[in-house]
Amino acid sequence: MPSERTEVQVRPGIESDLEALTTLYNHYVRETSITFDTAVFTPEERRPWLLSHPEDGPHRLMVATEAAPKGISQEILGYATSSPYRPKAAYSTSVEVTVYVAPGAGGRGIGTLLYEALFEALAGEDLHRAYAGIAQPNEASVRLHGRFGFRHVGTYREVGRKFGRYWDVAWYEKDL
Repeated sequence: MPSERTEVQVRPGIESDLEALTTLYNHYVRETSITFDTAVFTPEERRPWLLSHPEDGPHRLMVATEAAPKGISQEILGYATSSPYRPKAAYSTSVEVTVYVAPGAGGRGIGTLLYEALFEALAGEDLHRAYAGIAQPNEASVRLHGRFGFRHVGTYREVGRKFGRYWDVAWYEKDL
């Protein structure tokens, strides 16, 4: 009997994923402190983000979907990205990574599959470090990043305000 993990495919994100990716992200905007965005996005507002993650290079978007026969719509279970760490040229060998799993899809290893695919895709790129900021508390994300060799390098205390309270962000880094 196949495990649930074998029923998931990971592939580069494409433009036709935009609406589903926006819906997934907006869940986290509305319901959680995981992102510090406070207003939801339309797919058109989110398009520049999607287009900034091509299928090659250091800034990638990997999407996990339910495995389905060709031609049948696939539900998006999550996504992972590598994005510029900061805009200045000297930071070009550093990326900030993140992973979002669809509500109800947690506990299936989706985050692990996404990061495996993302770091495999980044292996040939001219990159030195990956960074992840994790709004606290978020033990599941801390565990996921720990499994991939991230180490805690510091915490910004009460750096963001959302839902009427302040949140800490713990920063993690990984050698690439």
